[in-house]
Amino acid sequence: MLKAWKWYQHCLSSHPVKTQIVSSGTLWGIGDIGAQYITHSTATSLLPKSNEGAEFKINWKRVAITSMFGFGFVGPVGHFWYEGLDRFIRLGFLLQPKSPRFVATKVAADGIIFGPFDLFVFFTYMGFSTGKNVAQVKEDVKRDFLPALILEGGVWPIFQVVNFRYVPVRYQLLYVNVFCLIDSAFLSWIEQQKDAPWKQWFTSFQPLKERGGRLAATAVGLPILVSDYCVFFCHKNLETVSNAISGLISD
Repeated sequence: MLKAWKWYQHCLSSHPVKTQIVSSGTLWGIGDIGAQYITHSTATSLLPKSNEGAEFKINWKRVAITSMFGFGFVGPVGHFWYEGLDRFIRLGFLLQPKSPRFVATKVAADGIIFGPFDLFVFFTYMGFSTGKNVAQVKEDVKRDFLPALILEGGVWPIFQVVNFRYVPVRYQLLYVNVFCLIDSAFLSWIEQQKDAPWKQWFTSFQPLKERGGRLAATAVGLPILVSDYCVFFCHKNLETVSNAISGLISD
């Protein structure tokens, strides 16, 4: 175990971006296998007893698709995000590293900026990668984004307080990726749940929109507008991002 850790440290020092890409893609793939197993187990428990022995088979195509999200987005973007965020907070706000205000500012920035963007990109990418059109992806994002944002918003800040307070910057993405074993399983599970009844609870305020309330226009209209823009942006730039990542890996 110690040798593996030293080998990882050497790779991170020699090829930081490539190392983050490989580790992110691997962990996200493992997380998706976990999500598939959870979904299978849940579905099996609801089947008649005659079908309870249904064999679990891994959907390797889906694992590959989810892994590519780790390879193509979480790895490279996460690397530069955590490095840049630390530098920006230290130099832009002149806060002492590891201080309560420093940690709180980083947690807030991560939760407000990177967290929602990460969710938008994930659900958008998963939609397009499975052959859906723009309209279908928009509906998926509207359906899945809010439940994921609310549920993750209650957990990730706790992990990130520990991360930003005690973990060196160069290892912060690794720390996040370890917990992404759970997070990727969670997001994949949410995406696989489709129109599950429990998701309706998070959108139960939508009828207010029909009554023309100002609050409803803000609470419902703004997320939809943002999701439409993000879906359009990701759709138009997937090829550009893919080419950029390929060039980065080949360097």
